[in-house]
Amino acid sequence: MENSRLLIVDDEAVIRDGLKRVLEGENFAVETCSSGYSALEIMQQREFDLIITDLKMPGMSGIEVLKSVRTLQPDIPVILITGYASVDTAVEAMKNGAADYITKPFAPALLMEKVRNALSQRSMPLDEICLREEVSRQHGFHQFIGESREMQKVYHRIMHVAATNSTVLITGESGTGKELAARAIHDNSPRKDKPFVAVDCSSLAETLLESELFGHVKGSFTGAVQTKTGLFKVADGGTLFLDEVSNIGLSTQAKLLRALQERKITPIGGTQLVPIDIHLVAATNKNLKTMVQEGTFREDLFFRLNIIPIELPPLRDRTQDIPILIRHFLKKYTTEIGKEIRGIAPDVMSFLGSYAYPGNVRELENMIERAVVLAEGDIIRNEDLELWDSTASAPHGRIEHIPLNAEELKEMKRHIRDHAMESLESAFVRNALERNGWNVTRAAEETGILRPNFQSMMKKLGISARGEH
Repeated sequence: MENSRLLIVDDEAVIRDGLKRVLEGENFAVETCSSGYSALEIMQQREFDLIITDLKMPGMSGIEVLKSVRTLQPDIPVILITGYASVDTAVEAMKNGAADYITKPFAPALLMEKVRNALSQRSMPLDEICLREEVSRQHGFHQFIGESREMQKVYHRIMHVAATNSTVLITGESGTGKELAARAIHDNSPRKDKPFVAVDCSSLAETLLESELFGHVKGSFTGAVQTKTGLFKVADGGTLFLDEVSNIGLSTQAKLLRALQERKITPIGGTQLVPIDIHLVAATNKNLKTMVQEGTFREDLFFRLNIIPIELPPLRDRTQDIPILIRHFLKKYTTEIGKEIRGIAPDVMSFLGSYAYPGNVRELENMIERAVVLAEGDIIRNEDLELWDSTASAPHGRIEHIPLNAEELKEMKRHIRDHAMESLESAFVRNALERNGWNVTRAAEETGILRPNFQSMMKKLGISARGEH
């Protein structure tokens, strides 16, 4: 057991330092942190053999730490530190998976006995989880397609979190399947027979979003001609999925935080607290930590959402799944469209296998669907893709400079990907503005993007309301 890695979580520096001194004296490798949120961040970066956490801490309690550990790494034992008044709570926690508890004050000898017992009884992963992972390796997972190690990690995390009520934050680029992950969590949970309610937080103005989420009473504002039930209540007993949660305004963020903490909501214009029972899953393609630093996203809400993080890998980081995805989409669209396609020309297949996919799986699916529709023969050829006309990214285009090493190749792929994404965004914004007479407000409303976000895209791309670039 020597050199086992232990993590101590306690908001009192005296307790942390005392435990660290005793345990390091027994040749354990010890790290400490002052909050449950910090503990979860550290656990995502390093592995531990045992967690020792205080029961009562501000922000995130020891019970919440326990539940999160049981989801993130279920084979890691957790010992709770508690006062005499909280023994009943600690015993209840043991029923939910805690390895042991120890009451303050305690002797070093007792501490060492409990630590050694917990380490010796560390369990192996459940056979059922191993079986499900084997099935995933062979057939994918729900609507996810992929056998790569990166996707196996995602499947594993989904299965663990589905059995809990812990809040989940799904991150990843556009097109990686964030809603699929949310639905997989719901479908594998005890709530699977209850509603799954998805909300696109980028498609509504803040006042409308608040009404959608929390509801309103008749007459609470102009246009409120009748009482409306909010989606928090519509999803009661089930799962509420907040897609693009980064687009929620600060005032609504405050109300969302209160709802998650109290498990109650107040409709707009109402005075009565309404209890809610939902599993909240949020998703974003933006970096919320950066938004916290910029002051556009509340730090306390970020911590509350990021209890269980799931990061979906971009397709370029799991290239071994590309042939599997191509076969899947080819079969899907030949069946739907009713075409006989025998296969894909070797040069096209080679290109599809090496392309960077800025739009990820969604882009690949669109490419295959378009190719099946446009194909005039029974083999998909270069002209059937009809997607690129630039020299650097076309399957048969001229490449001015061939990379000489892996670093140059990586940089060229990044440049092509960024250029393709910028070109797509520029065409999207300019087209929307042209359709609406270069009226920014109307263009934003028509495309379903909040006006400030639409203006940010214009600024980034160097597009003015007069059509100058």
